[in-house]
Amino acid sequence: MTKETSIKIFEEKRVRTVWDGDQEEWYFSVVDVVGVLTDSPRPRKYWNALKTKLQAEGSELSHNLGQLKLPSEDGKRYLTDVASTEQLFRLIQSIPSPKAEPFKQWLAHVAKERLDQLQDPELSIEQAMSDYKRLGYSDNWINQRLKSIEVRKELTDEWKRHGLQEGVQFASLTDIIYKTWSGKTAKEYKQFKGLRKESLRDNMTNKELVINMLAELSTKEISEVSNPETMDEHANVARRGGNIARDACLQLEAETGKKVVSPLNAKKVLSIENE
Repeated sequence: MTKETSIKIFEEKRVRTVWDGDQEEWYFSVVDVVGVLTDSPRPRKYWNALKTKLQAEGSELSHNLGQLKLPSEDGKRYLTDVASTEQLFRLIQSIPSPKAEPFKQWLAHVAKERLDQLQDPELSIEQAMSDYKRLGYSDNWINQRLKSIEVRKELTDEWKRHGLQEGVQFASLTDIIYKTWSGKTAKEYKQFKGLRKESLRDNMTNKELVINMLAELSTKEISEVSNPETMDEHANVARRGGNIARDACLQLEAETGKKVVSPLNAKKVLSIENE
Protein backbone atom coordinates (compact mmCIF):
# COMPACT_ATOMS: atom_id res chain seq x y z
CA MET A 1 0.00 0.00 0.00
CA THR A 2 1.33 3.43 -0.99
CA LYS A 3 0.74 5.42 2.21
CA GLU A 4 0.96 9.13 2.93
CA THR A 5 0.47 10.17 6.54
CA SER A 6 -0.78 13.67 7.30
CA ILE A 7 -2.59 15.72 9.92
CA LYS A 8 -5.98 17.27 9.21
CA ILE A 9 -7.53 19.97 11.38
CA PHE A 10 -11.19 20.09 12.44
CA GLU A 11 -12.12 23.00 14.72
CA GLU A 12 -8.46 23.35 15.78
CA LYS A 13 -8.22 19.67 16.74
CA ARG A 14 -5.79 17.29 15.05
CA VAL A 15 -7.01 14.22 13.21
CA ARG A 16 -4.28 11.85 12.03
CA THR A 17 -4.94 10.53 8.55
CA VAL A 18 -3.36 8.19 6.01
CA TRP A 19 -3.93 8.36 2.27
CA ASP A 20 -3.85 4.95 0.57
CA GLY A 21 -2.72 5.72 -2.97
CA ASP A 22 -3.52 2.23 -4.24
CA GLN A 23 -7.12 2.27 -3.02
CA GLU A 24 -7.49 6.06 -3.39
CA GLU A 25 -8.97 6.13 0.10
CA TRP A 26 -8.48 8.16 3.26
CA TYR A 27 -8.11 6.37 6.60
CA PHE A 28 -8.71 8.34 9.80
CA SER A 29 -7.58 7.67 13.37
CA VAL A 30 -10.72 6.53 15.18
CA VAL A 31 -9.43 7.71 18.57
CA ASP A 32 -8.84 11.21 17.16
CA VAL A 33 -12.34 11.33 15.68
CA VAL A 34 -13.86 10.15 18.97
CA GLY A 35 -11.92 12.88 20.76
CA VAL A 36 -13.25 15.52 18.34
CA LEU A 37 -16.87 14.41 18.64
CA THR A 38 -17.00 13.80 22.39
CA ASP A 39 -14.47 16.28 23.80
CA SER A 40 -13.59 13.38 26.12
CA PRO A 41 -10.31 13.80 28.06
CA ARG A 42 -9.81 10.05 27.54
CA PRO A 43 -10.98 9.30 23.99
CA ARG A 44 -9.18 5.94 23.89
CA LYS A 45 -11.16 4.71 26.91
CA TYR A 46 -14.38 6.02 25.32
CA TRP A 47 -13.58 4.16 22.09
CA ASN A 48 -12.81 0.90 23.90
CA ALA A 49 -16.17 1.11 25.71
CA LEU A 50 -17.95 1.90 22.45
CA LYS A 51 -16.32 -1.08 20.73
CA THR A 52 -17.56 -3.38 23.50
CA LYS A 53 -21.07 -1.91 23.14
CA LEU A 54 -21.09 -2.34 19.36
CA GLN A 55 -19.92 -5.94 19.63
CA ALA A 56 -22.64 -6.70 22.22
CA GLU A 57 -25.21 -5.29 19.79
CA GLY A 58 -23.93 -7.60 17.07
CA SER A 59 -22.31 -4.86 14.98
CA GLU A 60 -19.41 -5.98 12.77
CA LEU A 61 -18.12 -2.44 12.32
CA SER A 62 -15.32 -2.59 14.91
CA HIS A 63 -14.17 -5.99 13.55
CA ASN A 64 -13.86 -4.56 10.04
CA LEU A 65 -11.64 -1.66 11.01
CA GLY A 66 -7.94 -1.82 10.18
CA GLN A 67 -4.86 -0.72 12.07
CA LEU A 68 -1.96 1.39 10.88
CA LYS A 69 1.11 2.80 12.59
CA LEU A 70 0.50 6.49 13.23
CA PRO A 71 2.78 9.06 14.91
CA SER A 72 2.08 9.73 18.58
CA GLU A 73 2.90 12.75 20.73
CA ASP A 74 6.10 11.07 21.92
CA GLY A 75 7.37 10.96 18.33
CA LYS A 76 7.01 7.19 18.00
CA ARG A 77 4.57 5.29 15.82
CA TYR A 78 1.98 2.94 17.28
CA LEU A 79 -0.66 0.68 15.77
CA THR A 80 -3.91 2.63 15.84
CA ASP A 81 -7.47 1.76 14.81
CA VAL A 82 -8.31 3.50 11.54
CA ALA A 83 -11.52 3.80 9.56
CA SER A 84 -12.31 4.70 5.97
CA THR A 85 -14.63 7.62 5.20
CA GLU A 86 -17.58 5.25 4.71
CA GLN A 87 -16.87 3.45 7.98
CA LEU A 88 -16.61 6.74 9.85
CA PHE A 89 -20.01 7.87 8.59
CA ARG A 90 -21.46 4.70 10.11
CA LEU A 91 -19.48 5.08 13.32
CA ILE A 92 -20.59 8.67 13.85
CA GLN A 93 -24.18 7.44 14.07
CA SER A 94 -23.21 5.59 17.27
CA ILE A 95 -21.77 8.69 18.95
CA PRO A 96 -24.29 11.28 20.20
CA SER A 97 -22.65 14.61 19.46
CA PRO A 98 -23.75 18.10 18.35
CA LYS A 99 -20.65 18.09 16.13
CA ALA A 100 -21.82 15.05 14.13
CA GLU A 101 -23.28 16.97 11.17
CA PRO A 102 -20.47 19.54 10.76
CA PHE A 103 -17.96 16.71 11.09
CA LYS A 104 -19.72 14.73 8.33
CA GLN A 105 -19.51 17.79 6.09
CA TRP A 106 -15.82 18.14 6.94
CA LEU A 107 -15.23 14.47 6.07
CA ALA A 108 -16.95 14.86 2.72
CA HIS A 109 -14.86 17.96 1.99
CA VAL A 110 -11.58 16.19 2.85
CA ALA A 111 -12.46 13.25 0.58
CA LYS A 112 -13.54 15.48 -2.32
CA GLU A 113 -10.50 17.73 -1.96
CA ARG A 114 -8.09 14.83 -2.43
CA LEU A 115 -10.00 13.37 -5.39
CA ASP A 116 -10.01 16.82 -7.03
CA GLN A 117 -6.24 17.03 -6.50
CA LEU A 118 -5.77 13.67 -8.22
CA GLN A 119 -7.61 15.03 -11.26
CA ASP A 120 -5.76 18.37 -11.19
CA PRO A 121 -2.21 18.20 -9.73
CA GLU A 122 -2.07 22.01 -9.65
CA LEU A 123 -4.54 21.89 -6.75
CA SER A 124 -2.07 19.77 -4.76
CA ILE A 125 0.59 22.40 -5.33
CA GLU A 126 -1.79 25.16 -4.22
CA GLN A 127 -2.69 23.17 -1.11
CA ALA A 128 0.98 22.58 -0.29
CA MET A 129 1.70 26.31 -0.68
CA SER A 130 -1.20 27.14 1.60
CA ASP A 131 -0.04 24.64 4.22
CA TYR A 132 3.54 25.93 4.23
CA LYS A 133 2.35 29.55 4.39
CA ARG A 134 0.17 28.72 7.38
CA LEU A 135 3.22 27.26 9.13
CA GLY A 136 5.11 30.51 8.55
CA TYR A 137 7.54 29.65 5.75
CA SER A 138 8.66 32.42 3.37
CA ASP A 139 7.51 32.54 -0.25
CA ASN A 140 11.10 32.08 -1.43
CA TRP A 141 11.56 28.93 0.67
CA ILE A 142 8.17 27.55 -0.43
CA ASN A 143 9.11 27.93 -4.11
CA GLN A 144 12.38 26.07 -3.51
CA ARG A 145 10.61 23.34 -1.53
CA LEU A 146 7.98 22.75 -4.18
CA LYS A 147 10.68 22.54 -6.85
CA SER A 148 12.56 20.04 -4.69
CA ILE A 149 9.41 17.89 -4.47
CA GLU A 150 9.19 17.87 -8.27
CA VAL A 151 12.87 16.91 -8.64
CA ARG A 152 12.54 14.17 -6.01
CA LYS A 153 9.52 12.68 -7.77
CA GLU A 154 11.36 12.60 -11.09
CA LEU A 155 14.19 10.68 -9.39
CA THR A 156 11.90 8.17 -7.67
CA ASP A 157 10.00 7.68 -10.94
CA GLU A 158 13.34 6.83 -12.57
CA TRP A 159 14.09 4.33 -9.78
CA LYS A 160 10.66 2.77 -10.18
CA ARG A 161 11.23 2.49 -13.93
CA HIS A 162 14.22 0.27 -13.12
CA GLY A 163 12.17 -1.90 -10.77
CA LEU A 164 13.55 -0.59 -7.48
CA GLN A 165 11.28 -0.86 -4.46
CA GLU A 166 10.10 1.96 -2.22
CA GLY A 167 11.32 1.59 1.33
CA VAL A 168 14.72 0.04 1.94
CA GLN A 169 16.16 0.48 -1.57
CA PHE A 170 14.97 4.09 -1.96
CA ALA A 171 16.22 4.92 1.54
CA SER A 172 19.59 3.30 0.90
CA LEU A 173 20.18 5.26 -2.31
CA THR A 174 18.96 8.48 -0.69
CA ASP A 175 21.44 7.96 2.14
CA ILE A 176 24.24 7.55 -0.40
CA ILE A 177 23.27 10.83 -2.07
CA TYR A 178 23.10 12.69 1.25
CA LYS A 179 26.34 11.17 2.53
CA THR A 180 28.23 12.00 -0.67
CA TRP A 181 27.40 15.69 -0.84
CA SER A 182 26.82 16.56 2.83
CA GLY A 183 28.98 14.01 4.64
CA LYS A 184 25.94 12.80 6.59
CA THR A 185 23.31 10.08 6.22
CA ALA A 186 19.67 11.13 6.59
CA LYS A 187 19.69 10.02 10.24
CA GLU A 188 22.93 11.87 10.98
CA TYR A 189 21.65 14.95 9.17
CA LYS A 190 18.45 14.98 11.25
CA GLN A 191 20.40 14.55 14.47
CA PHE A 192 22.65 17.45 13.43
CA LYS A 193 19.54 19.63 13.08
CA GLY A 194 18.00 18.41 16.32
CA LEU A 195 15.14 16.61 14.56
CA ARG A 196 13.36 13.37 15.45
CA LYS A 197 10.35 12.44 13.34
CA GLU A 198 10.15 15.75 11.49
CA SER A 199 10.81 15.88 7.75
CA LEU A 200 14.47 16.63 6.96
CA ARG A 201 13.65 18.48 3.74
CA ASP A 202 11.05 20.64 5.50
CA ASN A 203 13.89 21.73 7.78
CA MET A 204 16.51 22.49 5.16
CA THR A 205 17.63 26.02 4.39
CA ASN A 206 17.35 27.39 0.86
CA LYS A 207 21.01 26.54 0.18
CA GLU A 208 20.61 22.98 1.41
CA LEU A 209 17.50 22.47 -0.71
CA VAL A 210 19.25 23.75 -3.84
CA ILE A 211 22.36 21.61 -3.38
CA ASN A 212 20.29 18.51 -2.61
CA MET A 213 18.14 19.21 -5.69
CA LEU A 214 21.31 19.31 -7.79
CA ALA A 215 22.38 15.96 -6.32
CA GLU A 216 19.03 14.30 -7.06
CA LEU A 217 18.65 15.88 -10.49
CA SER A 218 22.19 14.77 -11.42
CA THR A 219 21.51 11.23 -10.18
CA LYS A 220 18.34 11.03 -12.28
CA GLU A 221 20.06 12.38 -15.40
CA ILE A 222 23.02 9.98 -15.06
CA SER A 223 20.66 7.06 -14.48
CA GLU A 224 18.73 7.86 -17.66
CA VAL A 225 21.86 7.66 -19.83
CA SER A 226 23.68 4.82 -18.04
CA ASN A 227 20.70 2.52 -17.35
CA PRO A 228 22.02 0.79 -14.20
CA GLU A 229 20.70 -2.71 -13.63
CA THR A 230 21.97 -3.92 -10.27
CA MET A 231 21.67 -2.23 -6.88
CA ASP A 232 25.45 -1.75 -6.86
CA GLU A 233 25.22 0.08 -10.17
CA HIS A 234 22.42 2.29 -8.85
CA ALA A 235 24.55 3.04 -5.78
CA ASN A 236 27.42 4.08 -8.04
CA VAL A 237 25.10 6.41 -9.98
CA ALA A 238 23.89 7.92 -6.69
CA ARG A 239 27.49 8.63 -5.68
CA ARG A 240 28.24 10.24 -9.04
CA GLY A 241 25.18 12.46 -8.73
CA GLY A 242 26.10 13.31 -5.14
CA ASN A 243 29.68 14.16 -6.18
CA ILE A 244 28.44 16.78 -8.63
CA ALA A 245 26.52 18.47 -5.81
CA ARG A 246 29.47 18.06 -3.43
CA ASP A 247 31.78 19.92 -5.84
CA ALA A 248 29.23 22.74 -6.11
CA CYS A 249 28.84 22.78 -2.32
CA LEU A 250 32.59 23.04 -1.73
CA GLN A 251 32.99 25.78 -4.32
CA LEU A 252 30.15 27.81 -2.82
CA GLU A 253 31.66 27.44 0.66
CA ALA A 254 35.09 28.50 -0.66
CA GLU A 255 33.63 31.61 -2.32
CA THR A 256 31.48 32.68 0.63
CA GLY A 257 33.31 31.30 3.64
CA LYS A 258 29.98 29.93 4.92
CA LYS A 259 29.02 26.29 5.44
CA VAL A 260 26.10 24.97 3.40
CA VAL A 261 25.08 22.20 5.80
CA SER A 262 23.49 24.03 8.70
CA PRO A 263 22.26 23.00 12.16
CA LEU A 264 19.31 25.35 11.68
CA ASN A 265 15.89 23.73 11.52
CA ALA A 266 12.54 25.24 10.54
CA LYS A 267 11.66 26.28 14.09
CA LYS A 268 14.92 28.19 14.48
CA VAL A 269 14.83 29.67 10.97
CA LEU A 270 11.25 30.92 11.32
CA SER A 271 12.05 32.34 14.74
CA ILE A 272 15.01 34.26 13.35
CA GLU A 273 12.96 35.56 10.40
CA ASN A 274 10.13 36.67 12.71
CA GLU A 275 12.57 38.52 14.93
